[in-house]
Amino acid sequence: MYTVELKKVVEKMKLVNCTPEINIDDIKITQTDVNRPALQLAGFFDYFDSDRVQLIGNVEHAYMQKMEKDHGVSIMTRLLDYKVPCIIFCRNIEIDPNLIELATEKGVPLFRTEQPTSAFMSELIRWLKVELAPRISIHGVLVDVYGEGVLIMGESGIGKSEAALELIKRGHRLVTDDVVEIKKVSDETLIGTAPDITRHFIELRGIGIIDVKTLFGVESVKDTQSIDLVIKLEEWNKEQEYDRLGLEEQYTEFLGNKVVCHQIPIRPGRNLAIIVESAAVNYRQKKMGYNAARELYNRVTNNLMKK
Repeated sequence: MYTVELKKVVEKMKLVNCTPEINIDDIKITQTDVNRPALQLAGFFDYFDSDRVQLIGNVEHAYMQKMEKDHGVSIMTRLLDYKVPCIIFCRNIEIDPNLIELATEKGVPLFRTEQPTSAFMSELIRWLKVELAPRISIHGVLVDVYGEGVLIMGESGIGKSEAALELIKRGHRLVTDDVVEIKKVSDETLIGTAPDITRHFIELRGIGIIDVKTLFGVESVKDTQSIDLVIKLEEWNKEQEYDRLGLEEQYTEFLGNKVVCHQIPIRPGRNLAIIVESAAVNYRQKKMGYNAARELYNRVTNNLMKK
């Protein structure tokens, strides 16, 4: 199970801490979903997921204001006894000093934000999905080519880093070399990042480590990128049949998500950078509805039918 520190959420979302006496360093968030405790304020706690961040908006606050004092204290005490990670009040709602005192006693931090409740909830869930996404680390190089995330894979020493360096010189951007951390943020999207230690570095055999950001400028690097296309480099084998038309897409799978994959045979004289660029542009063209292989097949078929 992955976690994210509550203090990181506070910094990212620019929350105002209303209970500074509580130490939040050891509080972890484990759930991507959040909860608006409307039913809980009405006294219904069945199936209540206490591991979620709790949000209070105008509706919940208005309901709390109409409660009798003793009943309100009883409900809030019951809610705080579940040891929820935190409670966030949206729209800069003023928090009752008695509630702050009670929350401090129970060790549940209270925060405030000026953001509208629905917008804040959507952004928080989106951010938590990225931070808590399932992830793996693989050996490869990830580059941004014309806006498409291209993951170059292959055996060590086959030329992945050299291809990435040539792509950088042609105006494309490096995300990570050698180790790619892949996060599954949805059933459609995989995000690739670099480990903090190796970010912006490339290893070139015979030369050593080079700093891409320093040598080529800040426009030559990128911190994160979706993985749209995989290119697997392999040694040329004259006995093997390679796809020469590309009518049928081949796929590889990461964390249950399928990604279009091309196997590229390597032999002296082949320009890997141009091949990768062409693959990225062709992939984009297919997304826009044009398939060159299918067009050629249709032309040949129509020509044969005419004859």
